[in-house]
Amino acid sequence: MKLLFLGDVMGRAGRKAVGEKLKGLREAWGLDFVVVNGENASNGMGLSGEHAKALLEAGVDCLTLGDHAFDQKDMLSFIGSEPRIVRPVNFAKGAPGIGAKVFQDTRGRKVLVAQVLGQVFMKRAYEDPFGQIDAVLKKHILGGAVQAAIVDVHCEATSEKMAMGQFCDGRASLVVGTHTHVPTADAQILPNGTAYLTDAGMCGDYLSVIGMEKAEPMRRFVTGMNKGRFTPATGEATLSGIYVETDDKTGKALKLRMVRVGGRLEEAMP
Repeated sequence: MKLLFLGDVMGRAGRKAVGEKLKGLREAWGLDFVVVNGENASNGMGLSGEHAKALLEAGVDCLTLGDHAFDQKDMLSFIGSEPRIVRPVNFAKGAPGIGAKVFQDTRGRKVLVAQVLGQVFMKRAYEDPFGQIDAVLKKHILGGAVQAAIVDVHCEATSEKMAMGQFCDGRASLVVGTHTHVPTADAQILPNGTAYLTDAGMCGDYLSVIGMEKAEPMRRFVTGMNKGRFTPATGEATLSGIYVETDDKTGKALKLRMVRVGGRLEEAMP
C-alpha cells in the first residue's frame, strides 16, 4: 500500500498548496491513502468546516486535528457529521468526534488512523497517550484486522514522539509527529517494521516563524512586547511529510521517503 502523510496545514498558503498539488501527486505516485493534519488550516488556529471540506475535496482521505482541534467553534458540531476527521483520542472526555477510525483505501484494504496528544510541554495535562494508543492498537491488529495503521503523535517534545515510535514499533505501519511545524531528518524504519519520523513539518510558507508572518514573532523575541496578532505567512507553501510503502500481508513498512514539494524546501519526489 502506498501511503502519504502531510504535516500541519498552515493557513491559506497551506490550503492552496494542498488544493493545487495533491491530486497530481496522487496520480503520479499511485497513492492509495492520504492523511493530512489540518489543525492550523484556518487562520493558523484550528480547522473550520468550510476549510475541512475544501481539503477533503482536494484529495485527502482523512484529516487529523490536534490541541487546536476546536479553536474554530463550528468544528464542535461539524466533526459529528464528517467521519473523515479524527481528533486526538486522549483530548478530553466527552469531546465530540472520535480519536481513531478504520477507513478503506482505493482497493478496499483497511487503514487505521489514530491521533494522540503528548503531555510534555503542552498547555493541558491530557490523558495518558501511551495507554490510550495501546488500547487502540490492541483492538486493531496490524496485518490482521487492518492492513495498515497510521499514528499521528501531536506533541512538543521530540523525546516523547520518539518514545511513542518505539512503543508502537511492529504494531503500526507509520508513527509520525506533528505540531512543531519543523521537519526533522530522521525518517527510518524501526527494527520491527514501523516507519517513523519525529516531525512531518508543515504545509506552509517556510519564510516565516513556524508558519506565521515573521515580524510579530521577531518583535516579541527581541523586545518581549506584543504589538499585534500572529498572522499566517502567505508566500508559496511547501508540502512537507512522509511517503511510505507497506507490505499488504503484514502492514509493515517496506520503503519510505521524506516529502518536500514546492516552495523553499522542494526536493526530488519519491
